[in-house]
Amino acid sequence: MSTARGIRRLDPLHVVDVFVYVTVLNLTAQWVPQVITESFTTSLFTAIVLKLVLEAVLWLKKAVLTRLKSASTWPRRVVSIVVLVLLLPGSKLVVLELIHLIFGDAVALGGFFLVTALIIVLMLARRGVRWLLAPRGASAPITD
Repeated sequence: MSTARGIRRLDPLHVVDVFVYVTVLNLTAQWVPQVITESFTTSLFTAIVLKLVLEAVLWLKKAVLTRLKSASTWPRRVVSIVVLVLLLPGSKLVVLELIHLIFGDAVALGGFFLVTALIIVLMLARRGVRWLLAPRGASAPITD
């Protein structure tokens, strides 16, 4: 992440991700009555919060999977699997609660299943845009 002049402060992919998230969030708010964002500004800040939370969840998931793969005993494997099973649905509840704490009634993402669907669409859109931005001949999308 360094440049000729020094260290880059923010990877452009993160900015693109936020733009993708805000677009998906606003389209969802337009098409799904249970999803509400009162203004573009709140949807932009919601997209930033979603980006931060989803990055943290992806980092935790990767760490748990690494621990699971390197586990040498069955109790460590079981604990890693339990943590992974709790992390995936638990992260959706964290997203709902965090959005409610930060934005109150200005933003509503629906319930558990709706936010799960929204997160799946966000991740698919992110992967699709990264694939579109990948250099020609690259077989995989750009990753962090």
